[in-house]
Amino acid sequence: MDKDFIIRTAKPSDASEVKELFQDTVLNINKRDYSKAEVEDWASCGNDLSHIKEMIRTHYFIVATNRQSQIIGFSSITKQGYLHSMFVHKNFQGNGVATILLNEIERYAITTGITRITSEVSLTALPFFEKRGYIVEEEQKRKANLLSLTNF
Repeated sequence: MDKDFIIRTAKPSDASEVKELFQDTVLNINKRDYSKAEVEDWASCGNDLSHIKEMIRTHYFIVATNRQSQIIGFSSITKQGYLHSMFVHKNFQGNGVATILLNEIERYAITTGITRITSEVSLTALPFFEKRGYIVEEEQKRKANLLSLTNF
């Protein structure tokens, strides 16, 4: 596992880079499992920078950065244990970034007394979470922006 990155708490000034990473990842990685219209609709959910800044302020929101301080992944969880996001830059997929991010999210959950982590994960992310022992409760359709996408 390549460990040429560090995990740190996100700052409001990270919002633009988080937005770009989110949209680029959805458009390039999630297109394996979703249609062009679906990924474009999903990516548009990241257009509101104020929403991203609000999540950075209210969630436990972490980023992984490389040696050049570029954000290569991020994850966030609410105080109630809802894993809101987990995205890794398209050029850093398969390097252990998501594993390290999830390890840190789980460490945070344990230390803050969260006993159950819930989430809604994409078709693309499902195998990763299942390998980590997460259990699908149901397949569902969830509205992204205008379209409803399958997730679990």
